Amino acid sequence: MLNKLFGRKKTADSDGQFPETCLLDIGQSASAELAATMLADSNALFQLSLAEARTVVRYMQPHRIVEGTTFIQEGDAESTDFMLLVLDGDVTVETIVVSRTQPVTVNVLGPGSLIGEMGLLDGEPRSASCTAATDLRCAILTRSALKKLLADDPKTAAKLLLAISLRIAARMRETADKVKLYAQLTQAMQQEIDALMPT
Repeated sequence: MLNKLFGRKKTADSDGQFPETCLLDIGQSASAELAATMLADSNALFQLSLAEARTVVRYMQPHRIVEGTTFIQEGDAESTDFMLLVLDGDVTVETIVVSRTQPVTVNVLGPGSLIGEMGLLDGEPRSASCTAATDLRCAILTRSALKKLLADDPKTAAKLLLAISLRIAARMRETADKVKLYAQLTQAMQQEIDALMPT
């Protein structure tokens, strides 16, 4: 999927690692510096220093995605080996809700957003579809690049993984709060219906 989507043929070395030429050169790219700044932003839950963020970015690949492209498909179990950092543009996140055939928009994400990190970590099928609402500039971290970062700089990789885990935990708590609110609304609506129905 990544190869089809971004049109770049990647060849792995004999040890399964991608060659250094695939890695982003922080010294020669404004996009790389922007990605590093986003990763080191104090509001980003990353807790990475700018130097550590620059290290992470060296393992990322810059990409552009055309408006209207669905680059993550809900239920896809094949293309779970990457996450994406949005540098510029917006992404619509959609999911199929039980008993519906058309997707429901659950979020719109902009610059600084990480997308696909759960699949990167656990390899499970994608939980939602993500479509470029505008043309996107982004940076991709593949699972193989993450493994290389772990081997090359375990401390920075551990901080990145902890930060990703914190983001996932924050989203899970937000989802749990929404489920509680939904349950309360459903209960209140049922009480209203019961009060209106003759016994």
